[in-house]
Amino acid sequence: MAPPAKVDHSRAIFSPMPGAVVEVKVVVGQTVVDGQDLCVIEAMKMQNILKSERDGKIKSVKVIAGDSVAVDQLLIEFE
Repeated sequence: MAPPAKVDHSRAIFSPMPGAVVEVKVVVGQTVVDGQDLCVIEAMKMQNILKSERDGKIKSVKVIAGDSVAVDQLLIEFE
């Protein structure tokens, strides 16, 4: 069996839980700072705000409001 692929979690935001994307607060090319709100996910009727864990520039946004997401699904990538 092949070893699992290693993913660099420092340059991306992954969904911590299954749910629905309520709002995406960033766009491609935007510069963000540590602690800035990036995305809101609703799970079990609770809204969870995902915040940036570092300063950087947004490379890609993989979801839009209304999308359903699974655990560990890629949401946002940093440059």
